[in-house]
Amino acid sequence: MRDRGRLQVEAFLEMLSAERGAADNTLQSYQRDLDDMADFLNEKSVAIVEAASSDLADYLGDLVARGFAPTSQARRLAAMRQFYKFLYAEGVRGDDPTGILDAPRKSRPLPKTLGTDDVTRLLTQAEAEAADPSPGQFQRLRMLALLELLYATGMRVSELVTLPLRTLDTKGRFLLIKGKGNKERMVPLSRSASAAMESYGKALAQELEKGRVDKDSPWLFPAASKEGHLPRQVFARELKNLAIRAGVPPSTISPHVMRHAFASHLLANGADLRAVQELLGHSDISTTQIYTHVLEERLQALVQNHHPLAKQQKKHE
Repeated sequence: MRDRGRLQVEAFLEMLSAERGAADNTLQSYQRDLDDMADFLNEKSVAIVEAASSDLADYLGDLVARGFAPTSQARRLAAMRQFYKFLYAEGVRGDDPTGILDAPRKSRPLPKTLGTDDVTRLLTQAEAEAADPSPGQFQRLRMLALLELLYATGMRVSELVTLPLRTLDTKGRFLLIKGKGNKERMVPLSRSASAAMESYGKALAQELEKGRVDKDSPWLFPAASKEGHLPRQVFARELKNLAIRAGVPPSTISPHVMRHAFASHLLANGADLRAVQELLGHSDISTTQIYTHVLEERLQALVQNHHPLAKQQKKHE
């Protein structure tokens, strides 16, 4: 029975890869989670494909006893639900034992973000450095393009550093981004991001002409790395160094924080949550709802500034 369970797990992972385009890291995470659950069930002499709701509830209880955080418990439960839904869809089981399981209570921390003043400091510093014609200007123009693109689009850092060279052919109006599961989305570019892209493109052409960059590289940000493009860790490090020079605490900045700043600043200035979901490439609106605190602040300000009763109260204060 254990071999049968292993085969079903393998079939499930193959489905995730073939039909949903799951990344290798995602597949490995599912594998680890399901293997851990199978080990627990095996100690109870229960096959993973035959586990009842009570068995799975016991497993979740075991995670609590082992000190797993609510977020980790929730991730394990999500893997379980996906797996048993797959078994039900394939006719391996006639029920879904995860249907009555409760998700662990967890407090979702607000995302770290930057104020507009700090973002302005970063962009101003990057722009000033990129205008310096001294040696190393290509790298400084690259940093400005990276930062402008990141703040203008809110793309993931992995999406940013793997942009193809043909991105330069977009003429600066819209950017086609390939996100998780190879899903594509179109995002508009700001004028400053388009200008930074144009300047960087000219500098890149000169580097190619001088043989300083691999002429066969398919990447917009080529580098002498294993992947052939700028590693995200290198960009993250350079971004912190830029923050230091701009007078922004480096502990507050990372590529992912810039993504949060993009979303938060859009919402604070009146953007619709659904529109932000599309721009971020979130498949589920619940992921985007982590930013609802921004909407709540905006609504409170709206009521305080425009509601007749609020205006009357201010007059009496």
